[in-house]
Amino acid sequence: VLTSSDPAEKQKKLAAELANGRLAMMAIIGMFFQDGLTGSAWGDWALYTDSPLRAFENEIGVQPPVGFWDPLEFTKDGSRENFLRRRAVEIKHGRVAMYACIGYFVPEFTKFSGDLSPSMGIKFSDVPNGLGAFSVVPLAGWLQIVAFCGLIENTGFTFTQRKKIGFMLDASMTGEKAEPGNYGLG
Repeated sequence: VLTSSDPAEKQKKLAAELANGRLAMMAIIGMFFQDGLTGSAWGDWALYTDSPLRAFENEIGVQPPVGFWDPLEFTKDGSRENFLRRRAVEIKHGRVAMYACIGYFVPEFTKFSGDLSPSMGIKFSDVPNGLGAFSVVPLAGWLQIVAFCGLIENTGFTFTQRKKIGFMLDASMTGEKAEPGNYGLG
């Protein structure tokens, strides 16, 4: 109920209702899609026997109740090689997203001491949290971050050898015992 004499409490309730409404909108679209494929909004995927996704039902990461989930049908051709490359990319992007989340909320609690750019007089404490950092960090700082990411991409975290990577390739998939996401570091 959106009734409250406290304006802050009323605003908090409205924000919660908006967030829950957005979640419900995504959920109902998912239920429509699932109903269209299986005949049930609660979906018994066993009823969808024509699925080419069954080729990967026993892979790591397949979780009930959905099973192997590939809504855009990238694996429709059943190619194991393409599946493994996409799995490696999925793992890598997931790791980057986790680092990004950490980088987003850690500055809320602590920041490095000292200068970010001594020549420009910018301290780490001057950098706002979140997207506001884009307007404060100098271009040279962003170029250093991009260069470091490129080094990681080209060496696969080993820094001692360049791996054969590039378009459609991932450094974790170039060794003899290639396994998605395994860079051999532990």
